Amino acid sequence: MPDVIAHDDTLAGEPVFWLEADGEGDVPVLFVHGVPTSADDWRPFLERTGGLAPDLPGFGRSGKRGDGDYSMHRYGPWLETFLDARGVDRIRLVVHDWGGVGLLLAQAAPERIERLVVINSVPFLPGYEWHRIARAWRTRGLGELLMGSVNRFTLRWLTREANVTPGPLPDEWRARVLEQFDLGTQRAILRLYRSADPEALAAAGKRLGDITCPALVVWGGQDPYLPPRFGAGYAAALGDAELLAVDDAGHWPWLDRPDLVETIAAFLGG
Repeated sequence: MPDVIAHDDTLAGEPVFWLEADGEGDVPVLFVHGVPTSADDWRPFLERTGGLAPDLPGFGRSGKRGDGDYSMHRYGPWLETFLDARGVDRIRLVVHDWGGVGLLLAQAAPERIERLVVINSVPFLPGYEWHRIARAWRTRGLGELLMGSVNRFTLRWLTREANVTPGPLPDEWRARVLEQFDLGTQRAILRLYRSADPEALAAAGKRLGDITCPALVVWGGQDPYLPPRFGAGYAAALGDAELLAVDDAGHWPWLDRPDLVETIAAFLGG
């Protein structure tokens, strides 16, 4: 099991944090987290496959400047800059939730992607309507009010619907989220969601078919935010993808089904 090492540096004048572990082969895995989490989501995977997992700007321990651009289209170029700064050319890519912004990088430079795993990711597809929490975040005033109401009690209550395992998401997971859920991250989440009308989401995935590397779409079937049909939609839109529908899992499917870490690692290994 490789050691997972924390790194921090500056990138384009802003602080950047990432986790890294040695892996087999010459093509590292890039893991891209979603909302409201950070690179810590990926520790079980890093321990299995190695790779790189950055905290996106506005999240975790990376920079959270008040005048920052946290729109969805900012993150694809940022990931490209991050890889270039690390001297990484080709990657195996794993995305979850809003980590789907990694698909913007993959569409812009499909030749850089050797293998792809999409896990319950924000649909860059036609026909998606935001779930109720996202609709509230996208509403000015209400979104700010709800952000300020997040604490250990409300997070415990809210996450009861996000998984299939009885009860809220794990204590350790919730503690990490609260530790990093400062005003900077709250601001980034609101700006990110408000940059993403349904029409913009559909337009962002128009070139998914250009991604022709082998791909695996893993979808927790009891996700209350992203219906299973969008897992099938991703599998159909990508150039060479198979769908793994996991009926007994929620939005973070590997938390309900830890065996998925090995399944995904095996796919990444080819």
